[in-house]
Amino acid sequence: MALSARMPDLASLELLLVIARTGSLSAAGRELGLTQQAVSARLAGLEARTGIRLAVRTTRGAVLTPAGTVLAGWADRLLQAAHEVDTGIASLRADAQGRMRIAASLTIAEQLLPGWLVTLRAQARRQGKEPIEVVLQATNSDTVVDQVRTGDADLGFIEGSGTPRGLRSRVVAHDELVLVVLPDHRWARRSSGVTAEELNDTPLVTREAGSGTREFLATALRSRLGAGTRQSKPALELSTTASVRAAVLAGAGPAVLSRLAVTDDLRGERLRHVAVIDLDLRRELRAIWDGPRTPPAGAVRAFLAHLGARTAPR
Repeated sequence: MALSARMPDLASLELLLVIARTGSLSAAGRELGLTQQAVSARLAGLEARTGIRLAVRTTRGAVLTPAGTVLAGWADRLLQAAHEVDTGIASLRADAQGRMRIAASLTIAEQLLPGWLVTLRAQARRQGKEPIEVVLQATNSDTVVDQVRTGDADLGFIEGSGTPRGLRSRVVAHDELVLVVLPDHRWARRSSGVTAEELNDTPLVTREAGSGTREFLATALRSRLGAGTRQSKPALELSTTASVRAAVLAGAGPAVLSRLAVTDDLRGERLRHVAVIDLDLRRELRAIWDGPRTPPAGAVRAFLAHLGARTAPR
């Protein structure tokens, strides 16, 4: 419901209350840091705007008219409510500055976010600031997108090939998917690797539908083999990257995982990397958020700036 043009601004109503309390234009001016002439001009402007005579000037000061007294009563209640709103906004702003809800894909949550958060806290301490409080949920990329869209997460991190519709994004890291097998698997002895078609036709140990890793691989295979390509049914479908890795180590079959998740296994030769000779599995890892291209000042903007400083060329 729109207010009429007669509705005074809060500063004018505050002036009226000070005049009522002090009984003098000059005293009101001293309290508000204004000259008597400025107070008189503002009162005249308030009367012109409302169309009501609000005060009568006397030799001893100023007295509110009956209508002015009624308006002052309303103004007192309105200003109390305005102060409550102002205090609430300050509280929300402080909360936005110091607390952040993050939803992240499992690869990012397990392999990258812990290090990012440690360096963020260290930076805050060096600057003499309170560290940002982070509430983290690790889930698959589809759920991350949903939580950012509904406002359940202030910031999301996904593994994907682009910005989800209606959201903003920024590339914060790069990754590569790798095909891994046990050292005694027949593919481990191949010097030439496997083809995309061979990989597509092989049952893999994989994450659940909605996983960024699974969807990225499916998109890469369709791009290489054709839009109608259907992958072989998974050998096992598991809910975490750690469980997929453990299943491969237990002999359940090959898997395509983030290199970040299997670096130690490859270095220790518990797993072998098998090249996929005609498939590009490099990908971008993105931060996503809802709202303007540059997030408002607060925890989200501070965290993105921190990540930008970490990934900037040196």
